[in-house]
Amino acid sequence: MRIIRPFVFLLLISVVLYSLLDACTIAVVSGRFTRDGRPLLWKHRDTGQLQNALLYFNTGKYPFVGLIDASDSLRQAVWVGCNSAGFAIMNSQSYNLILKDTVALKDQEGIVMKLALERCATLEEFEALLRELPKPLGCEANFGVIDARGGAAFYEVDNFTFRKLDVNDPAVAPFGYLVYTNFSFTGDMNRGMGQIRYATANRLFYDAYQKREITPQFILQEGSRCLIHSLTKIDLRTLDDGTNDDPIFSFFEDFIPRYSSASSVVIQGVRKDESPDFTTMWTVLGFPLTSVVTPVWVSGGAELPSILTPGNGGLALQCNRAITLKSRLFPITYSYGSRYIQVKELYNRKGTGILQRLKPLEDKIFLEAGTRLELWRRDQNHKKEIPKFYRWLEETVQAEYRALFRL
Repeated sequence: MRIIRPFVFLLLISVVLYSLLDACTIAVVSGRFTRDGRPLLWKHRDTGQLQNALLYFNTGKYPFVGLIDASDSLRQAVWVGCNSAGFAIMNSQSYNLILKDTVALKDQEGIVMKLALERCATLEEFEALLRELPKPLGCEANFGVIDARGGAAFYEVDNFTFRKLDVNDPAVAPFGYLVYTNFSFTGDMNRGMGQIRYATANRLFYDAYQKREITPQFILQEGSRCLIHSLTKIDLRTLDDGTNDDPIFSFFEDFIPRYSSASSVVIQGVRKDESPDFTTMWTVLGFPLTSVVTPVWVSGGAELPSILTPGNGGLALQCNRAITLKSRLFPITYSYGSRYIQVKELYNRKGTGILQRLKPLEDKIFLEAGTRLELWRRDQNHKKEIPKFYRWLEETVQAEYRALFRL
C-alpha cells in the first residue's frame, strides 16, 4: 500500500478546505478614474450558499436593496447592497488578519453589513459604527464602501480594530482602484488566499485603467467572466481548435469565476451633483457564467423584478435557472467532478457556447438600461418609469432563456 507523505496529505487537505471557503474577488474604484466619474464597487461572490436572491429592506433609517442567501429565512445577513442615501457596501473574507486571536465568534460580516445599510449614509458613519459595535466583532474581512459624496475606501477589519485604505488617495491607490481577494494588505502577507485570482483581476483592471474603460459592463463581462488563469496562462476560450466534436474538459480552479461562484454585483454610485436615487445595482444573480445582468434601484421601491426575489420554495427564478444551466458545464457528478469544466459547453469555435449565446442578451440589457438611466437623470418622474423597465427586463430575460435553452 502506498503511503502518502505527511506534507502531501496536508497539501491535499488544504486544497479541499480552500474549495469550501468563501473566495470572493472584489474591487473599489474611485469616481476620478471611471469613464463617467461615478465610483464603482464590485463583488464577485464565492460561497457554499449557491442559491442567492435580492430583497428590498425597510428595517432601519434607510431603505436598501441587498443580496441574501435564499436559505436565510430570518433575513439576518446581507452580502452586498446599497441604500437610499447612496451608501453601498460589500466584503471579502480575509484569512491573514487574525493570527493569535482565540475569539470563538466568527462570520458576522453579513450582519455588520446589514446594520451598515440600515444606518449609514457616509464612510464616516460606517467608521463610527465599527467603533461603536460591541467587541469582539466576529469579523475578519475586507469591507469595500462607497457613498454619494464620492467616498471610496476599503476597511480591513478584525475583531477589535480596523484600518482604512482610501481609494481616493493617490498614495494608497495610484491608479484609482484597489482589488482584493482573500487576504488583507496590512495582514501577514505570508498567509491569506486568492493570490492567483488577485493577479488576474489586478492585471485586468490595470489594462482597463490605461484605456479609461473601467465600467460596470467591463467589470462584469471581462472580470466576472474572465477565463484566463494568471499562473498557468491558460485561456479557456482558446482550447477548442475546431478539429473535432469531442468534449474538452479543463481543470477549473483559481479562475475568477469558480464552481462556487454564486453571483456578481457592481454597484455604480453617483457623482456629487446627482441624486442618490440613481445608484445602480448591476446584479448577475446566480452562477455568473450562465446568468445575465439585471440592474435594480432602491428608488424603485419594494417591487423588484420577480425573477430576482424569493419565490416558490424561497428561491429566485433567475438564480435557479442559472444553476440549472450550470449543470451542463459540470456534468461529472462523482468524486471531484466539480473541478472540471466542459469547455465547449461554455465557449467554442462555433460560437454556440452558453457564454457566447448569452452575451447578445446581456449587451441588450446594458444598452437599454444605460439609455433609460441617461433619460431618468434629467427627468423628475423617473421613479414611475422604473417598474416599466422591470417588466421589460423580466419579459426579455424569460423569453430569451426559453428560446435559447428551453428554461
